Amino acid sequence: MKISINKAHFPVTVLGPGRRIGIWVQGCSIGCKGCVSQDTWGVDPGRDMSVVQLLSWCRETCGGKLDGVTITGGEPFDQPQALAALLAGLAQWRRSVKLDFDILCYSGYTLAALQKKHAPLLAQLDALIPEPFVQTRPLTHVWRGSSNQPLLPLSELGRQRYATQVDALAQVSDKRMQTMVDGNRVWYVGIPARGDMAALEASCAERGLAFSQVSWRP
Repeated sequence: MKISINKAHFPVTVLGPGRRIGIWVQGCSIGCKGCVSQDTWGVDPGRDMSVVQLLSWCRETCGGKLDGVTITGGEPFDQPQALAALLAGLAQWRRSVKLDFDILCYSGYTLAALQKKHAPLLAQLDALIPEPFVQTRPLTHVWRGSSNQPLLPLSELGRQRYATQVDALAQVSDKRMQTMVDGNRVWYVGIPARGDMAALEASCAERGLAFSQVSWRP
């Protein structure tokens, strides 16, 4: 089974509790206005890899010392068969070595659409953040880009781990971004507040650093 991946990273500390594996799928048919990850929208067969290979990377990279896995993108539910294989593999890994990491997934689809079309996939998640990003709505809660997006625990582990975060407000101290450098590329991971990326770009320009390509503009 193949899955199209934009990038994967460990540790991610700004998209869920603790130190997490972050997986960004490639391809999104929704295309929310103002999305900061527009580089993940296009379908790109060159980014296909086997689910087995991705799971092997997860095991080797974190050494079994992780608190969770966050799957985002892109739109994970645009690849339902690949997502099912990935979730099954993560569950098997968790059981086989008795780990207690949780699995959180983002989606730009509505909760009603996901419940109607992908109920078996939801049953394999510990938590879900659904609904499209709406640029005109404020960022109000931790780990969510706009106020219409809920955090939904879906399992007993999810309820234990996320209960205190369901209504947690995105205070200034919570609006954290991670920065990673890979050659000439700089990655910013997290949920920026309105205007953060423009302010970052302007600040870098003042110091003589110009961005030739950015993911938050076409």
